[in-house]
Amino acid sequence: MNEHDLIIIGGGAGAFSAAIKASELGAKTLMVNQGLPLGGTCVNVGCVPSKTLLWAGEIMHLAKNHNIPGIDIEVRNFDFATVVQHELDLVGKLRDEKYQKVLSQLENVSHIEGKAAFVSTNEIEVNGQKYQAKKFIIAAGSTATVPPIEGIREVGYMTHIEALKLKQQPKELIVIGAGPVGLEFAQMYARFSTKVTILHRGSTIFKGEEELTTRLAKILTDEDITIKTNVQVKSARKEGGKKIVSYLVEGKQEEVSGDEVLLATGKTPNTQGLALNKAGIEIDEKQAIIVNQNFQTSQPHIYAVGDVINLPIRQEPTAGREGTLAAENALKDSQNSIDYNTVPWTVFTDPQLAGVGFTEEEQMKRFGTCMCKTVSFKDVPKALILNRTEGLIKMAIHPETKQIMGVHILAPNAGELIAEAMVLIKNKNTIDDVVNSLPMFPTLSEAIKIAALSFTKDITKLSCCV
Repeated sequence: MNEHDLIIIGGGAGAFSAAIKASELGAKTLMVNQGLPLGGTCVNVGCVPSKTLLWAGEIMHLAKNHNIPGIDIEVRNFDFATVVQHELDLVGKLRDEKYQKVLSQLENVSHIEGKAAFVSTNEIEVNGQKYQAKKFIIAAGSTATVPPIEGIREVGYMTHIEALKLKQQPKELIVIGAGPVGLEFAQMYARFSTKVTILHRGSTIFKGEEELTTRLAKILTDEDITIKTNVQVKSARKEGGKKIVSYLVEGKQEEVSGDEVLLATGKTPNTQGLALNKAGIEIDEKQAIIVNQNFQTSQPHIYAVGDVINLPIRQEPTAGREGTLAAENALKDSQNSIDYNTVPWTVFTDPQLAGVGFTEEEQMKRFGTCMCKTVSFKDVPKALILNRTEGLIKMAIHPETKQIMGVHILAPNAGELIAEAMVLIKNKNTIDDVVNSLPMFPTLSEAIKIAALSFTKDITKLSCCV
């Protein structure tokens, strides 16, 4: 009764994709979930709730900053608790429809809640009961990292989980760490009129194309977000009802106070407690499970996907695709893998920052040169129509073949625009292919063609519908 073809440890995007594929293949499958409710990070405490609140903040910002002459809009009422409740209601709805109901309809998949721990290479224990399987997929996700800051636990802090459920809006928020989580939450709360300070240890707010990240930092600063880079956070304490964070910047000690502290310093894979050593599964120095390109661990019959592994890009679509491919590899002895260079990423600030493929720095390392062009959205007619010309698009091409190697975009809806660039890079298209295409006018997606044209023409001397 407790013997299965496949056991999946986890209940998020990677686990569900694996379960759906396993059920399609007719494999007797057990899903073991613990921690977050079914659906994992994305629907519960990640993409769905954060983007819902980001959109609320964008609505408020656009109402006051639309730059259309003759229109005066006032936000007469903002009820923070009601906005958060709307977000939580949507989370509950999607969790029920897209996870609980989906799981109940998978006829070959059973599900239990509990913490799984390996007993041997083919057996786990959950709630005192042992379960065996021929194959395993570990999709246990990750947890927000708590850095070693003196006094931080005593003072109290939030991770993204708590920040999505606050009933009372903080007047002042300290965000430790930038990256996608730090930047998105900083702008979200700033647009709700919270005074926000970002403390980041790196020299730039996000690792990527410096021109674009520098422009984004300027945009955030113009929205009254204080950004401190090259910071070493030392300690935290309470004083007069406030939380005080002390840090070093350029050798000088400074302090900032706030009502709440949000930690956005990365994630730690959820490998502790799985007793991976009893199954002979190797992890790296960051506690991530080491896998090959086919998602196999050091035990060939045990696979791992999502935040728990050591492969590069960690976004929700990646975990989902990894789960599907890992299940097929495990159950059909396939050799599926992902070319991560063709996988896009997005930071959902406004404007959004998105990219796919090589950066200029990566081009330089590979070819010793970079054929790169950066185009302002001031040269994109639709951006002029929208009064949203703050963006940039940067394209990198192969120095000999003109093949498009990388596209990075800072613009409204850049996460949507990057989908076209993803296909171009995946299909090894050249700038000539793009120049000969006919995108709709006027659209922001024309920026990709304009960037391609910029390699051979002075785009300031071209008509709109070229």
